[in-house]
Amino acid sequence: QVQLMESGGGLVQPGGSLSLSCTATGSDFSIAAMGWYRQTPGKRRELVAAKTSSGATNYGDSLRDRVIIEYDHAKYTVYLRLNNLRVEDTAVYYCTADRTQTVGPIGYWGEGTQVPVSA
Repeated sequence: QVQLMESGGGLVQPGGSLSLSCTATGSDFSIAAMGWYRQTPGKRRELVAAKTSSGATNYGDSLRDRVIIEYDHAKYTVYLRLNNLRVEDTAVYYCTADRTQTVGPIGYWGEGTQVPVSA
């Protein structure tokens, strides 16, 4: 079983930046990719960014130019830096992980962390 522990969410002003991190823990598991999705009320969950242990990276369209993802495979930890945030970026951000080398990891999900963007 895999558990994902997210940290770093919280209120941010428009134009501000925020860093999220997530670590995968458990016993007898093997993770090959980690990433982040987000969901706003009334909308489908969408990919924010993902990265595999081999270095392949994928960014969703909504935040493509305003986000940086880093993945430390040795620590099973993924980092997300969100820049120039807008009110419409307000969402629950979910950490994800997968056993396969996929740039759309969906095998395991964290509980989500709230990121409200508001003045």
